[in-house]
Amino acid sequence: MAIKHSKYRNTGVLFELLVRQTTSDLIKNQDSKAVKILKKYFTNTELGKEYTLYNTVCSSPKLSESKAEIMISTLVEQYKKIDHGKVDKLKYNLIKEIKANYDLEQFFKAKVDNYKTYASVYTIFESHHSKSVDTKQVVMNKINLLEQLTAKSLDDVKAPQSLVQEFMKEDKDIRLLAYKILVEKFNNKYKDFSDRQKNILKEYISNVSDTKNLRDYLNGEINKIKSELTELKDKSKDQVTRIKLEEVLKFIKPLKEGHTIKDETITGVLQYCDLIDELKKQS
Repeated sequence: MAIKHSKYRNTGVLFELLVRQTTSDLIKNQDSKAVKILKKYFTNTELGKEYTLYNTVCSSPKLSESKAEIMISTLVEQYKKIDHGKVDKLKYNLIKEIKANYDLEQFFKAKVDNYKTYASVYTIFESHHSKSVDTKQVVMNKINLLEQLTAKSLDDVKAPQSLVQEFMKEDKDIRLLAYKILVEKFNNKYKDFSDRQKNILKEYISNVSDTKNLRDYLNGEINKIKSELTELKDKSKDQVTRIKLEEVLKFIKPLKEGHTIKDETITGVLQYCDLIDELKKQS
């Protein structure tokens, strides 16, 4: 029998979504319930131990195939040592608490970068609880993990999530100070952005769990950008500029329903804003 992946039970997915929600709350400058939930359920708990196994795969540098095999076998052995009765109870209460503080449907709509890897780890772990296992499914998921562990370059490795876990152990005053520093760094990094660009960026981060709202907002901005560029093209006396803008306008299209909003999408919108500002300076 094939194992059905459940993002509601996938410890890696749950942790990533809570971290992203924390970021969203931070940008909105509001007290984050997600931080408290992370600390409660992932710090010194069986669920935290299980998440560490998921994160080991996602944060691993490039390995040889033999070492990758050893890592997967070791993770499975460590997984067997976890108290799964406690894990199941923690997950049940965790979902209840997320539901009490956030819109559950919107919360789980957020994109998770390592989703495929987390799903593969979940399937392999769950196969050890099932009496009837689809061998082909387990093998394919193991191959996915081997590809992850053997093909990933060091440059792609993210900072260890242990940093987040350490942060969650700190008292409220320290966390508030950290929030302030993060906001200041955010403002300094994007200080050269126009107000319009900053608003777009903040909307992207704030609506991390609300895909529809973000898509509607971006489509509104895209329509404004297209209208402004069309007006600038028509006013331009330079034939070369008019031709180039005509080509640019062909690429500016609204986001369709179901379209995955990636960093590249936001980067493109921000660049169009830069183009508009530059053309206005020249006119």
